[in-house]
Amino acid sequence: MRVIGFDPGINITGFGILDYNKRNAKAYGYGVIKPPQKKPLSERLKYLHEETMKLLNEFKPDAVAVEDTFYHKNFKSAMMLGQARGMVILAAARNNIPCSEFAPRKVKQSVVGNGNASKEQVQYMVQNILKLKETPTPFDSSDALAVGICYINQYKFAK
Repeated sequence: MRVIGFDPGINITGFGILDYNKRNAKAYGYGVIKPPQKKPLSERLKYLHEETMKLLNEFKPDAVAVEDTFYHKNFKSAMMLGQARGMVILAAARNNIPCSEFAPRKVKQSVVGNGNASKEQVQYMVQNILKLKETPTPFDSSDALAVGICYINQYKFAK
C-alpha cells in the first residue's frame, strides 16, 4: 500500500510518500511544494493544486492523508490554511483516491504518544520509526510523513 501524507499550507505544503506492507512503513520520498509567494492567492492555490496533481499522478498512492485544520487565533490564517487543504483534497478526489483527514493532536499522539508534542519531537520520532539516516527537513515534510504514519496506524487498527 502506498500512502501520501500532506501538511498543507499556503506558503509551504509538506508531502511524504510511504510504502506499507503489513509489517512496516518505509519512506519512499518527501519534500515540499512552495507556491510563488508574490503571486495572488488564486495563482498560489492553482500552483498548489497542479503540483499535488503531479505528485498523485507520478507516485499513484492508494490513499491520501491530510492534516486537518487546527483552530487559529487568526481567522484569516485559518481560512487560507483551509483553502490549501481544499486544493489537496480536490486533487485526491479528481484522481479517485480516498482521502482521510487527521487532527494535528491525533497525528502527534499516533507518532509520539503525546498530542502536545513539539515539531522537534515529531521529527525525531518520524526519523526513528522510518529508520531514516537523515533527519527529514523541513518540519513541513516531517509533519507530512507523520500524517502518513498516522494513516497507516489507523489502517492497521481498522483491519
